[in-house]
This record gives sequence, C-alpha cells and structure tokens, in this order.
Amino acid sequence: MQENRHLFIIWGALLIGVIYLARLFSLQVLDESYAIESSSNSIKKIIEIPARGQIYDRYGNLIVYNTPVYDLVVTPYKARVRDTLRLCQAFGIERWEFDSLMAAAKAYSRVKPSLFLRQLSKEEFARIQDIMVDYPGFEFERSSVRTYTTASMANALGYVSEISKKQMDEQEEPYYRKGDYIGQTGLEKFYEKELRGKRGTKFVMVNVKGIQKGSWKNGELDTSSVVGRNLYTGIDLMVQQYADSLLVNKVGSVVAIEPKTGQIIAIASSPTYDPRLLSSRSFSKNYMELYRNPYRPLFNRAVMSSYRPGSTFKLIQALVALQEGVITAGTGFAHGSAPMKCHGHPPIASVAMGVQHSCNPYFYHVFRRVLYDNDETNSFTASATGLSRWHEIAKRFSMGEKLGVDLPSEFKGNVPDDKYYDKRYGKGRWKFSNIYSVSIGEGELLTNPIKLANLAATIANRGYFYTPHIVAGIGTQDGKPLQQYRERHETGIARQHYEAVIEGMKGAVTRGTVPAFAQLSSGIVSAGKTGTSQNPKGEDNSIFIAFAPVDDPKIAIAVIVEYSGFGGSHAAPIANLLIERYLKRETISKSVEAYVLRKNYLPNYIFPRGTILPKVQERKDSVRKAAPVTVPLAVREDTLRTVGLRRTGGNKQDLKKGI
Repeated sequence: MQENRHLFIIWGALLIGVIYLARLFSLQVLDESYAIESSSNSIKKIIEIPARGQIYDRYGNLIVYNTPVYDLVVTPYKARVRDTLRLCQAFGIERWEFDSLMAAAKAYSRVKPSLFLRQLSKEEFARIQDIMVDYPGFEFERSSVRTYTTASMANALGYVSEISKKQMDEQEEPYYRKGDYIGQTGLEKFYEKELRGKRGTKFVMVNVKGIQKGSWKNGELDTSSVVGRNLYTGIDLMVQQYADSLLVNKVGSVVAIEPKTGQIIAIASSPTYDPRLLSSRSFSKNYMELYRNPYRPLFNRAVMSSYRPGSTFKLIQALVALQEGVITAGTGFAHGSAPMKCHGHPPIASVAMGVQHSCNPYFYHVFRRVLYDNDETNSFTASATGLSRWHEIAKRFSMGEKLGVDLPSEFKGNVPDDKYYDKRYGKGRWKFSNIYSVSIGEGELLTNPIKLANLAATIANRGYFYTPHIVAGIGTQDGKPLQQYRERHETGIARQHYEAVIEGMKGAVTRGTVPAFAQLSSGIVSAGKTGTSQNPKGEDNSIFIAFAPVDDPKIAIAVIVEYSGFGGSHAAPIANLLIERYLKRETISKSVEAYVLRKNYLPNYIFPRGTILPKVQERKDSVRKAAPVTVPLAVREDTLRTVGLRRTGGNKQDLKKGI
C-alpha cells in the first residue's frame, strides 16, 4: 500500500514537470507575443486605425468623408523633454498647456500611450516630424477627421468625439483605447460598428532613437486594417438643403418619407449648427457654446421632441371609427352639445367634410361614438372598454410607441388608455367628459415629427408602412438596409376607409384649412391635414402633414413650426414647397417661397436682473440693473453664426411677438 503511494507521488511529480516543460516550450518557441514583449526596445507594435465609412445620398452624392490627420501620443515613462520651450513653440501651445497635457497622460498611465495633441494636418506633421527625433516617448499615429460637403443635416448625421471613460468601461468588447473616436449621436452612433471598420496591427523594428528600420519578420504577424463600410442613404441632398434653408429663423422640424419604402428623403431640425464645428481641434469649445445656446441646436427635434398632434390626429380618429363601424363615410354631426367651437363652415355631412374643414365638434362626436360604441348610457364600463379598443388600433400607427428609426434617442410619445386614466383619476372615477380633448389631438396625446410623417405615409399607402429609415444600403449602393426596415406593418384598417379620409385631405389643401397663398402653382395634386397644437410656452405650434401625388404617392411629409400659430398658414407652405422641389426638381411657387423665407418665429428670452445682455446693433455689451427685460436673441450675432441663422428684417413689434 505504501509502495503504491510512492509510485503515485513519483508519477504526479513527473506529470507536473511535463506540463511545465510544455508550457515553457509554448511560451518561448510557439507564442510570438512574448518574444515581442521581451524585445520591446527594438520591436514596436503599431495599431493602424482604419478610416471610417463614408456617407452618401440616394444619388451617390458624397455627404461625409475623411481627411487624413496625425495624432501625437506620449508614453510618460519614456518621455524625455530637454527643451520644453522649443517643443511648445513647434506646436503653438503655451507652457501651462504642455504641463496640463503631460499631467493628464501620467494620470491615465505612465506606461501606456496617451493622446497629447490631436488632428495635426499633413503640413503641420511635415514641419515638425524631424525635430521629434530629439523627444523620445512622443510618437505620431495616423488618423482621420470627419469632413462634410455641406453644412446641412447636422443633427441626423451626428458627430464623433473622443470616447469617454464611462464608454470605455461599458464597452462589450475590448476594442476602444483611450483617445479613440466613437460615434456619439445620429447615424455616427447608430451605425458605429459598420462605420468604424476593423483596426490592424503592424510590427516594426526601431533603433534606440525610435526610428523605424523596417518590418519585423517580414510582416508575418501583421494584420491589415479594414476600412469602415460606407452608408448609402435615401436622403435627397438637394431637398435636404432646401428644407434646412426654409427653417432658418424658425424652431421646428421637417421629415419627408418615401411611402413605398420608408426611406427618409429629408430630415431637418432647427435651429441647427454647422457639423464642421464638431469636427475640429476646437471641439470642446464649440460643443460648450452649442450646449449652452438657449435655442438648443444640438437637440434633434425630428425624433426627440414632444408635441401634441393637434388636428392631424383627427385622421386616426376617423379611421378608427370607420373600422369599428360606429360611423360610415356619410355620417354627419351637428355642432350641438359639443363643448368646443368650430371655425365657421357649412354643416358637416360626411367624414370627408369633417376632415376638409377640421371640424372640432364633429370629431368630438366621432370619439364619443367610439368610446361608447354608439351606446349613450354614458357608463364607465362602456367608456373604459371603448378606450381600450381605440388605443389598440391607434397603436398600429406606432403612436405612443417607438418606431425604430435608425437614429438614437427616439421619443416614444403617449397615447393614453384606460389604465393610464385609472392611474390618474382612480379606477372607475373618470369618464368621457374628463378626456374629450383627446378627440381633437390635445390632452394627454404626445407625438413627434417622425411619427406624423409616418402617419402621412401610412395613409398614402392606404393602410401599411415600412419603418422610416435613413440608410438604404450598407457597404454598396445596391445593398440592403437592416432587416427591420424591410418588414411591412399593417394597420388592419380596410382600404376603403382610407379613401374617405383622403378625399377630405384633398379638400383641405384646395378649399379647406390651407389658405390660398400657401397653395402650389405647379399643378401637383396633394392631400394634407393641418394642425394647430397648443403650446404652453407661447404661440401655438403649426403642424401640417401631406403626401403627393395622391394617386401614386412618392413623398409623405410632416412639418412642425413652433411659436407660429395656425397650421395652414405656416407649416403648410413649407411642406408644399418641399413636395414641389422633390417632384419637380425646382421651385415654381416663388411667391410661397418668398413668404416662408421672410418669416421669423424665433422666440424671445427673459434675462434676469444683472445679466450681461447680448450685442444689439453697434451698442457695447453692458450690465443692466433694471427689472428683467425681454431681448430678442435673434439679433445676437455670435449666436446666429453658431447655429447657422441669419438676421432678418422686421420692426420692434415683430420681434416682440417672435414673428
């Protein structure tokens, strides 16, 4: 027994010895990485960062590309700076900036490379690379900077910037290093993995001064970088630029969609900014100016904003009621017993007339019919059941839900159901009189421009939609978008019900709520719906949705202009001009264009006591000690330049009203 134990110990020791010998053989002979580490003074590992993918419009026009630049990195424990003044002069920085940058690099790591200076041009690199031989520990890395062919579409494109510590800690795979760029907003963020490409690794031999002497082992261990994949969008750059120009001096948004595919033709948010401001060495300074700007140019109103839909929601009310069978296309209602007033029009004898004249009492009765299923007992049970059924159908239009557009931070919106009101009022303690404002698109309803444009596209398609998306192909122009953008979504509402609503929308454009001065002179037959949404901060928000041509829809559009008033007078002209530009490829209705361009709906801001007021004309800035005053920020020149606005004419009364 004892002899067996001795044998077991001997064999165990031999096995352990064999394992150790095998491991040593692997480390010293098979695994090259340890040889590289042991030769770190003569072999240098270089990470090759690929250029990000480029972005194109639907016609192959370049929107975003890359310009080569050089980043200077420092490894603190290797750094030897004998002449600090000479180095500072070479880079055009002050001594305190040098000390600050070195301190930040040491705080990150004394042994790992850290970013010192970013985005040196080819000319700057050529001018200083020779003197860097005298400064060991400093190295150049080739990089690129995003470059734009136009100052348009900034909010949708988004921007890239240095990865934050939080993003570094939360990354799913160890890909990014300190100082790397990453998409932070817009398409740059949503398609980050496609755009960033795949970085490569290169091993080179260097001498004691760090000068490269050729590749190591003839590049056997090198891996090539892979350039990021290009994005081919459905954006029509000409229409996009026109949309941005029509929104100058206005707060609002435009979204235009191709109904048959869901591709976004144009997506604009205003006030906006020049994307080149966030693609330069002055990123931090420019970002803070934009962030502090009271007009919020970084906020993408197309997908992130929150508005009551106003009368545009009457289209859904009509479709739900028709599908539920509580009304027919020929149902009419008188104004009696309705708590809201109308606009003065002939008696409403059909759904089409109700839509054409946007009759509030009509849709009050329509919504009531849906909730009570034509049962006038006014019971809570009937209203709760009817609201639940109404809510379920309204959700099929993606109201109150995220559409899934290929942009981050999409606002969900709100469409209340019986549970919502149970929580607000208490179960069994609410009834139709508490919620009737929903019938005309007010109350607890909330939406945004992308959902309203999708509503117009759904009606244009007579009952279905594809999720709106900007990118139509990845990698090649004839490539396919992501799978979720190729799925058809049905509303379940019969096609014939849409025809009654569309007839009313055609009437709204030609002889209804759209005034004559806002109509096109190019002969395009369109269908639209105005909306005037309550705005607790000032003048009502103007809304208009439309599609054209009616018989073969090629564009569906939504426009929201804040602080401007009636939908037919302010949002409708912008939508009509964009429809005309897309279909005709030119602006024919010049008088409508002139009307839109001269309008200024920027709001005023109240500055508290002691605030340094912005410059007004040639007067110097001064501290006012009087009571709070109202100053139109539209005349602040530095603000206008930052957000891409321009000064417009107008008397003091116009500015006071923000029009």
